[in-house]
Amino acid sequence: MSLRVLTQDSADRGSQRCRVGLGLMSTHGLNLGSPLLVYIAGGTCLCTAWPRSDLTEGFIQIDLKCVTPNLIAQPSLKLTLGPSQLTPLTCSKLRHIKVTVVVQSVDFRKKTPLHIINELVKDMMKGVYVRKKHIVNVEDWDAEIKYVVVEEVSPDCDDAGLVTAKTSVNIVGTQTQRHFQRQLRDKPVDPLGGLDEVCASLREMLELPLFYPSTLSSLGVSCPRGLLLVGPPGVGKTQLVRRVVGEVGASLVVVRGPEVVGSRPGESEEALRAVFARARAEADEGPCVLFLDEVDSLCPRRTGSSAPENRVVAQLLTLMDGMDQSDRFLIVGATNRPDSLDPALRRPGRFDREVVMGAPTQQQREAILGVLCGKMPLAPSVDMADLAQRTVGYVGADLGALSREAAMCAIRHDAQRSGGQEIDMSHFQQALKTVLPSCLRSSLGRTDLAPVSWEQIGGLQDVKLKLIQSIEWPMKHPDAFMRLGLSRPRGVLLYGPPGCAKTTLVRAAAAASHCSFLSVSGADLYSPYVGDSERALAQLFQQARACTPCILFIDEIDTVIGSRSGGESPNSVQTRLLSVLLNELDGVGFKTLERRGTQRVLQAEGHEQSPADQQKLDYQEVCNKDVMIIAATNRPDSLDSALLRPGRLDQIIYVPPPDPEARLAILRVCTGSMPIDADVCLEELAAKTELYSGADLEKLCKEAALLTLQDEGMGACSIKHTNFLKSLDAMSPSLTAQQINTYQTPLS
Repeated sequence: MSLRVLTQDSADRGSQRCRVGLGLMSTHGLNLGSPLLVYIAGGTCLCTAWPRSDLTEGFIQIDLKCVTPNLIAQPSLKLTLGPSQLTPLTCSKLRHIKVTVVVQSVDFRKKTPLHIINELVKDMMKGVYVRKKHIVNVEDWDAEIKYVVVEEVSPDCDDAGLVTAKTSVNIVGTQTQRHFQRQLRDKPVDPLGGLDEVCASLREMLELPLFYPSTLSSLGVSCPRGLLLVGPPGVGKTQLVRRVVGEVGASLVVVRGPEVVGSRPGESEEALRAVFARARAEADEGPCVLFLDEVDSLCPRRTGSSAPENRVVAQLLTLMDGMDQSDRFLIVGATNRPDSLDPALRRPGRFDREVVMGAPTQQQREAILGVLCGKMPLAPSVDMADLAQRTVGYVGADLGALSREAAMCAIRHDAQRSGGQEIDMSHFQQALKTVLPSCLRSSLGRTDLAPVSWEQIGGLQDVKLKLIQSIEWPMKHPDAFMRLGLSRPRGVLLYGPPGCAKTTLVRAAAAASHCSFLSVSGADLYSPYVGDSERALAQLFQQARACTPCILFIDEIDTVIGSRSGGESPNSVQTRLLSVLLNELDGVGFKTLERRGTQRVLQAEGHEQSPADQQKLDYQEVCNKDVMIIAATNRPDSLDSALLRPGRLDQIIYVPPPDPEARLAILRVCTGSMPIDADVCLEELAAKTELYSGADLEKLCKEAALLTLQDEGMGACSIKHTNFLKSLDAMSPSLTAQQINTYQTPLS
């Protein structure tokens, strides 16, 4: 039998009574005034059982005297309950309780002595059944005190109990009603995947100055007043601040840079002063955080001219220096361009601490995907670990777009058939083709690669093995590398005659390793302006480090970077590019925005990690620490010797012209999709194509197909052996024996 919830009688307001029928009381073994826990609307209400005045069954009237926080914020009672949602409780008399008092005005909170508030609360709570983490509504007293939040009860063995005249009440804090209601309304619900560690670190930084300022004062030091959050766009800085502020129970005042800037002289400074005055007013009611989002647009680096931005920066510095211990609010700034901020803001006393949120690591991406797809109907074929490995360089916003696009693919796929919609791995694979990492959308060397497998490259087995060992093994077997103390090679140089599949080998390595791929040539880097080429190359490395593991491919490196011993001017663009490349390969550390995950922040905060966690991070560091440089050239003698030493281009691999077995394998790959006649002898063709490169053999097959169409018309069905021989007679090899001999001297 269901129970319809009715509005309570006016006479029962504040009485904590729950009126039900006598039959229901008898069924549950309830006496007059017995404590009863009612599960309603996602929360609970502690009340006492009383019979209805008309003795009617099937209805229930509840006085929401002691409820969970969600029923205070949204007291929706238009529903029905089942008898199983009513649970009788056995409550003992409580010895003491710890409470937080919610008052109506700031003046009452400041001017009323605590012992008077304590006496008022004891009178209001006498005879009330309370439960841990529940809120007691005392508005029926028509006093300044509106709510009493029960933090702890004693004895601890009971979650609920009865407050008597002998129960001692300990007030642990007071809040205003507006601050309390805002706190309930803004309470975060959804978890943040992959940000648990930095969230805990940020929470510690906020709680200490906001809730325990006397602790620092007793040590003779002042509270930190500013915190700067740094990270690339879309990593979750704003969402993290909102969640942590809600968790610590502080109010949030959000200011975005363009909102403060005005057109009239002095208007921006006036708006900034008004923002700080608002934060001080909020801090009078409880702990407050002033959040300056996109702070780089508000306080850019000052120039020598008297620009309006200089006055805004000076005003902000003055306001931050004018904060004292009585101002119970903290300033948090967020930016993705920390180097654009004025240096005066980043000193202790203003923005005391800086928290870096790097691009998420593979484990963090898996956690983010788990949160984003938690409510989606996923098929068993969806592998989150595989998706996390494929989404290199993706930040939280990119992963959110990826999950939405996968859902849209599932909707389009299921639109033509009936039944329940389910998202499988194929939908995510389609979405990966559409949603690219945001850090690479405006990248200089971004390249869309057609997938190439190792099997599509004929021959070159030794070269393939060396590339697999250098690129794939560190990513797929990092534990073995760590166990043997191996590190991933910094760079690989492929050299050999033209047309021998150097570029195709790199494409196959990038496709097999599922990592980011950037490709650059001299035309992308050279600029008529002095310094632009060097800045472009440094920016390319910065973008590559932001989405590691990443392969940076420099094709025809001899045209981009020359040799200093070859008569190049010391101030030539090639010499300057060589200097930048050598510095990037020898990089001494990460720049601020190039950090990944939160490991370094936590180590600076003093958190200790378990050996298992540390081992996982060590394994991951093998894959994510550096950018893999792959260079290709057919003129290795023109490269600078400093570039060829171990630690820069570690692996120097010679890609030879194909031998007879390799030529046979290449011909089989090239003719795999061609309808060749039974009389075609590929072994004979391989023997007759001495000094032919892989590109020459591919052209040979294409010419044979064109000759077939020319001789037999557009209705030709197969390619005969004679057409291959005709094409062979018309072609000449692109390689010579003298040219091949120039590559026999090993590089060092």
